[in-house]
Amino acid sequence: MAIHPDEVNLPDVVAELHELYPRYEQALVTNDVDTLVAMFWASTEVMRFGVAENLYGHDELEAFRKGRPAVNLARTVDRLDVVAFGGDFASVTLEFSRSTPQGDVRGRQSQVWVRFPAGWRIVSAHVSLLPRG
Repeated sequence: MAIHPDEVNLPDVVAELHELYPRYEQALVTNDVDTLVAMFWASTEVMRFGVAENLYGHDELEAFRKGRPAVNLARTVDRLDVVAFGGDFASVTLEFSRSTPQGDVRGRQSQVWVRFPAGWRIVSAHVSLLPRG
């Protein structure tokens, strides 16, 4: 099924994701593992490419979240963009910054969200850091 240009960025769908995304961000910076895991698609086909890890499948994602140290997670979202395609598919991208003992770090994150019968879930994610400049 092709997406008609009029179906890009339907205001109610964009608003829905702008309301939902802060829940993810809050769970991330507070290390709320249960919420983070629940926001990803519970499938062997889900994937997350992190700064230092490639995770394939729900089990690897959950193990990573449970084993990740809960230190220095605070970050500032500098830019957040949501692009929705129809009512059930969207891209969420953001730029973030974080202060660390080694200095400020800038990064970016992209997520693909799909609406399933159980609600919106992240099906693919990528996080990377920018070189210090």
